[in-house]
Amino acid sequence: MDVITHYDMLVDENNDPFRDPPDLQAYMDQWDGQVFIDYMQLNATKNVLEIGVGTGRIAARTAPHCLKLTGIDISPKTILRARENLSSYQNVELICADFSHYVFNDTYDVVYSSLTMMHFENKKQFLSKAAALLRIGGIFCLSIDKDQREYIDMGTRKIRVYPDRLDELCPLIAEASLRITATFETDHAHMIICVR
Repeated sequence: MDVITHYDMLVDENNDPFRDPPDLQAYMDQWDGQVFIDYMQLNATKNVLEIGVGTGRIAARTAPHCLKLTGIDISPKTILRARENLSSYQNVELICADFSHYVFNDTYDVVYSSLTMMHFENKKQFLSKAAALLRIGGIFCLSIDKDQREYIDMGTRKIRVYPDRLDELCPLIAEASLRITATFETDHAHMIICVR
């Protein structure tokens, strides 16, 4: 099954992390909780990009603390749900497109992505594009799943992913002209903080 169909189906099934109960939100924070957000060093002057905005779970926590938040996602139904979930924020722009091919007209002070890079086979291209979208001195925050399985198995369907390995990503990060300033891990994720 392709990525767009999978995420569209999740919305149809009312699988919306933005609307999860507190205990499930706390579980998801193990991949990108407050410490991840703190590393973004957000303030009212920052222009921010989220790669893989989903239904707006993280965006709702970053939008109140920046000048503008742009979120991109490949799933039309996910973007529609994100528009509903984030409708109270006037500083949010949502784009339904493939990050790999979309032509951005802006650069950003902060770019972040959580649990999204596993959908990109070409890690080097992903990192190079993210770095190119950062202003000099900008911050890139990345959370990658420790799970190394090549499929997300939903029981009724499987979706192909490309697991991320920290040891393979670090040289690609350097090639993209990003400097790693911090790494930390949880039971489920590696978090990598970089500066351009």
